[in-house]
Amino acid sequence: MPKSGSRKYRIFISKLFAVVLICLLMFSEGKWELNELYGGILFLVGVILIGFATVGRLWCAVFIAGYKNNTLVTTGPYSISRNPLYFFSLLGAVGVGLTTETITVPILIAIFFGILYPFVILSEQKKLLSLHKDVFTEYCKTTPAFFPSCKLLKEPEEYTVKPVIFRKAMFSVLWFVWLLGLAEFSEALHEAGILPTLFKMY
Repeated sequence: MPKSGSRKYRIFISKLFAVVLICLLMFSEGKWELNELYGGILFLVGVILIGFATVGRLWCAVFIAGYKNNTLVTTGPYSISRNPLYFFSLLGAVGVGLTTETITVPILIAIFFGILYPFVILSEQKKLLSLHKDVFTEYCKTTPAFFPSCKLLKEPEEYTVKPVIFRKAMFSVLWFVWLLGLAEFSEALHEAGILPTLFKMY
């Protein structure tokens, strides 16, 4: 299905922001790296968040693979949040930021997400309302918009998944791992003296 104009805009802005962050990391170092304990804690918390995000996004992919455009999915992760995919994406993005062993990068990521994605969510909500009308309205009354409520979890005993679509969705979670690897590679290049350090970040 062709991408909508708003989705193309969101993807473009997100990629542009990622490029800016990567450039920032390539020529900076984290001051917390000098403290092995604090740096290690930041890295560990980041990896834990990436783990939750990866599993969470795969969980979402199971339930929406092949159903996203014609069915209102309200079970599994979509029974505890109307936007679980974006919630887990935020966890993963902040997690990647923490693996840089800085506080600045995850804060910048959280601010970017907080500015852009409320508009994205609102746009998608309007689309779902036009497609599913009263059913979506009732769903909104019982399900949180963003932060999950695990006590609301509902899952069927069986669920049909379209493997071709799910397989494609699986690759969308790999960017967490790739960015984690890039952050570590950048740190190694700094330590080897290959990349200059123009400034340090907290």
